[in-house]
Amino acid sequence: MKPTVNQYPIKPPKWILAMYALGQMGWALASYGVATVLIYYYMSPTDGTTAPFPTYIYQGLVLGVATVIGLVSFGGRILDAFTDPLIAAWSDRSNAKFGRRRTFMGIAFIPFALFSFLVFMPLTQEASTLNAIWLVLVISLFYFFLTLYVTPYNALISELGHTPNERLTISTLISVTYALGYGVGSSVMALYPLFMEHFDMEAAVAFRSVMGVFAILAAILMALPVIFVNEKKYCVQAPSEESLMSSIKLVMSNRNFRMFALSDFMYWLAFTFIQMGVAYYVTVLLQMEVGMASVFLMGMLLCSFLLYIPINIAARKWGKKRLMLGAFIGFLGLFSLVFFLGKMPFTSMQQLLLIGALSVGPIAIFGILPNAIIADIIDVDGQRTGSYKAGMFFAVRTFISKLGISTANLIFPSILAFGYSVNNDLGVRLTGVVAVVFCLIGMVCFFLYKEETVEDVTKD
Repeated sequence: MKPTVNQYPIKPPKWILAMYALGQMGWALASYGVATVLIYYYMSPTDGTTAPFPTYIYQGLVLGVATVIGLVSFGGRILDAFTDPLIAAWSDRSNAKFGRRRTFMGIAFIPFALFSFLVFMPLTQEASTLNAIWLVLVISLFYFFLTLYVTPYNALISELGHTPNERLTISTLISVTYALGYGVGSSVMALYPLFMEHFDMEAAVAFRSVMGVFAILAAILMALPVIFVNEKKYCVQAPSEESLMSSIKLVMSNRNFRMFALSDFMYWLAFTFIQMGVAYYVTVLLQMEVGMASVFLMGMLLCSFLLYIPINIAARKWGKKRLMLGAFIGFLGLFSLVFFLGKMPFTSMQQLLLIGALSVGPIAIFGILPNAIIADIIDVDGQRTGSYKAGMFFAVRTFISKLGISTANLIFPSILAFGYSVNNDLGVRLTGVVAVVFCLIGMVCFFLYKEETVEDVTKD
């Protein structure tokens, strides 16, 4: 029996979209620490003599290949990636009265926030196997609950937005709130030294205190869409009848989706390298205070907001593909400069401002358009097949992008091992070179994406 489609839901009012978007700020804030500063915390850069945090786990290479923190991060990401399709299938097939997406989000948001804090709470204050085992456990639980929240949350993009323009608007809103969450998270580098000074704390205690405050704020924000977004009232929905493997095969049979996903994989490989490297670029290559990393990230994100309206207008006029290819080219230039940081004939501040200015446009484009593109693909596929597999499309996309992030988490510390101190910075510089290679491959893959197929069918 074919499932009933809720074809004529009420258009969600702006305040409902705001509540939905604030959930994105919450999960962006909760995931910031593990995604961006976990390696910095457990593999702290030195000024040649000392590091800001104690050594909690073994710092050398395991079997001459990878670091402990790299392997733990990689393993957590892989677990996260493989649970995406499973949770998406549960969500797509759910008939829960509370809402097939909200039910999972409601279960997940508190433990998700809790484990975002516990990953920075080692059991002993010196390097030990016990700390490594504890980290494996809490990282695994963190990623499971992240997936349990984020996969159903992303599926709501295509279900709350009933037209391509509505989906572009939602994608823009959540890109703003994601940037806000990311910006608040990045302030940890500026806040923990203040906590040290004003509350007479050691660096590690101050850092964990800030992350604890962030976890509480993230939980409150993630609760908002669970409370206010009524799926049965506002969402286009039809529970999918396909099995897990059948649904994955149907999703991967979509050529446009495959090209997009491969491009996304390479983009996340490249961007994660740079994202994890910012603290090292500031402190090791430019030899500035670590707090400048927070100032840089927050300034960059705030400036990118100025481009959100122009990007929306340009996407409607020229298409999303042209803007995405332009963003790839921009990132290629930006990543190329990383190798030369600290060696250019400018002051450290001028070099940091140059990097920030070049990054604003590409970051704004990648913040807005990918979710809108994938939502368009989902809508077209639903029109063609009569089965709306939004959860699975986003899950497979997320699975592939997380493989990229996982691979970056594995490779980055290994490259960093070539040198991540002021006296030996080769590893830090090489991260920019590797990011350039990944970004170039991603641009070639996205060039093969056929935007006109999506747009033409959507208009029909």
